[in-house]
Amino acid sequence: MTRSIVHMDLDTFFVSCVRLQHSELNGIPLIVGGGERGVVASCSYEARYFGVRSAMPIRMAMQLCPQAKIVKGDMELFSKKSHEVTQIIEENSPLVEKASIDEFYLDLTGMDKFYGCYKWTSELMRTITKETGLPISFALSVNKTVSKIATGEGKPKGNLEIPQNKVQPFLNPLSIRKIPMVGEVTFNLLSRLGIRNIEKLSETPAEVLQSIIGKNGLELWKKANGIDHTPVQPYTERKSLSTEHTYLQDTIDIKQVHSLLLGMVEKLAYQARSEQWLVSTLVIKIRYANFDTESQQRKVAYTSCDHILGKLALELFHKLYNRRMRIRLVGVSFTGLARGTYQINLFEDTEEMIALYQAMDRIKNRFGYDAVMRCGGLDSKSQIPNSKSQIPNSKSQIPNNK
Repeated sequence: MTRSIVHMDLDTFFVSCVRLQHSELNGIPLIVGGGERGVVASCSYEARYFGVRSAMPIRMAMQLCPQAKIVKGDMELFSKKSHEVTQIIEENSPLVEKASIDEFYLDLTGMDKFYGCYKWTSELMRTITKETGLPISFALSVNKTVSKIATGEGKPKGNLEIPQNKVQPFLNPLSIRKIPMVGEVTFNLLSRLGIRNIEKLSETPAEVLQSIIGKNGLELWKKANGIDHTPVQPYTERKSLSTEHTYLQDTIDIKQVHSLLLGMVEKLAYQARSEQWLVSTLVIKIRYANFDTESQQRKVAYTSCDHILGKLALELFHKLYNRRMRIRLVGVSFTGLARGTYQINLFEDTEEMIALYQAMDRIKNRFGYDAVMRCGGLDSKSQIPNSKSQIPNSKSQIPNNK
């Protein structure tokens, strides 16, 4: 049976959320991001007209569009509005996968027998906009890859349907950049070989692509030929990320505990970035030698930066540890999670800090988590336990920011 897969994407999501609260910002160039040394988290179509793009340094964006208005991001608002959209889609759809804070996949296979999938999705889109005030685009096709590419081509507020017999004609003229798994390095490599559009890529033998870019060559060839059997995964919201360590011998070595905590925080923060989560609450737990267990928690502006969370973890530990007894167990939990497509807190951090995290994550993705660590957590390298949910080895990528 031919599948019917819908990709839905909220248009300029951060900008749209801000404009819901500040209607005076409608129709003007708008940038959501940090200060002068920060980067663009999102921008309006009016700003994009001048060449402003997501992940661009703010100072460069203001050179291109000096009349733009800059507003700080509000992750609590964004998370709340994303949850509203998610609820509407879940209540109406047979199978939903939430890919990020503003992206969804729906599997409507078989519904054409009873109700046209395109017509049904169009009505769902109108319901979302009416009830939340947020504009949304969608595309309907035979798999996740084609529907995602089609959504991008139809924006803003475009609704495309690409049936099986039109998949290849639709894909062929597009740049290979449009394929989700093609990053800057892969694009430059293939471009030097004269492979710049999807048609040329689809005609290149899979074995040749594998020899050029490695194990992902076959997968890239499949996507270029409109082949993608990836299922829509049922959506369940993660509540927390956590890890803990029990000492073989109770300890009073506070310096070593500090190192262990920093290492645990760094590992969980990397997992949060890999799974595209932002954290709003940090919890530190200790268990004394007499088995008494205590914890401390604190709210934090949404982030996945270990340099912020690590500092807070040590502060909480010192508030918590007041008995001068030996410690049996320490634990770290991240709660109050919100989906985000951003590796770190783009609303607060500088270009330099963002570049550092992206470089470290690329190294970890390629060579493993232990390939690069902060020196504060190095002493704990051999003691950091595996977290309760497995950290992906190589699937995390620097995302295409909205």
